[in-house]
Formats: sequence, structure tokens, C-alpha cells
Amino acid sequence: MLPLYGRAIIVFIAVLSATPVLSQAANFGTLTLSPGFPQRAGTVVGNTGGSYSLPSIANSDPKGNPCLGYGDSTPDHIMVLKQDFANLNVQVNSAGKDTSLVIRGPNKQTIRCGNDTGSRQDASVQDSNWQAGTYEIWVGSSNSGQSWNYTLTVRE
Repeated sequence: MLPLYGRAIIVFIAVLSATPVLSQAANFGTLTLSPGFPQRAGTVVGNTGGSYSLPSIANSDPKGNPCLGYGDSTPDHIMVLKQDFANLNVQVNSAGKDTSLVIRGPNKQTIRCGNDTGSRQDASVQDSNWQAGTYEIWVGSSNSGQSWNYTLTVRE
């Protein structure tokens, strides 16, 4: 039988080894942005996939844009805005695949949704009045389980 301090060390090691899994908040990383951020700070990559219905987060945003697609139940990206932004444009480039965006704001109630951008099937959200805080971003595909590589770009 291990002495008490030996058991405590084993428990401590187990907790430390689980910490990265417990603290992971997004599938593909975090964007931390302040006004005037460099272009590379607003660019991340990922891939779509999953069978989680994104409309289960919200059916539509306050502007009436439908929340569409399928993704993972965990957000693909976390965007931390250090200060308020007057305007932001969040855009997906998947080489023309049919993608969607769902962005949930800092209070978990502010929703922004995007689908096709003009004649392109890549999704985007362009909006004003972005409050400082943490945003969860899901990049979806039109059908469950579709896996497409993409670049997500945030611009002022």
C-alpha cells in the first residue's frame, strides 16, 4: 500500500495530465484581438465536420439571418476581443464549399449567423457593435459529417 504522500503525488500527476484536455475551449484555437490588430492575428485555420446541428444553438440571429449547418458541439474557435470594435467582418474561405457561421457572444445570448456571401457559398458575418469579451465561433458545413479545410479571417 502506498503511503499517503505517494497517493497524493499520483492524484496530483493525474490532475496535471488532464488539465490540457479540461482547459481546451476550442477545436482549432483562439484569436485575441485589440483594435488595429495585424492581419495575421486575425487569421486561423480549421476544418468542418461533425453532426451537431448548429441551429440548436440558435435558429436565427436578431437580424433574421438563419443559423444553418452541422459542426462539432465544441466551438471551432474562440475570439477574445480586448476592447469594443465598431465593425468586424468574419469570413470563411473554404475554396467555395457551402459553409456556415454561428458566432455566440460574450453573454451567450448575442448570436450572429452567416451563410453564403454574395454569389459565393463561403460564409461570412459583417456586423457592427462588437462588445469586448469572449466569442465562440462554429464553422459549419451544409451536410452532417462533411470535412472541408478552411481559413477563418477576421478584419476590422
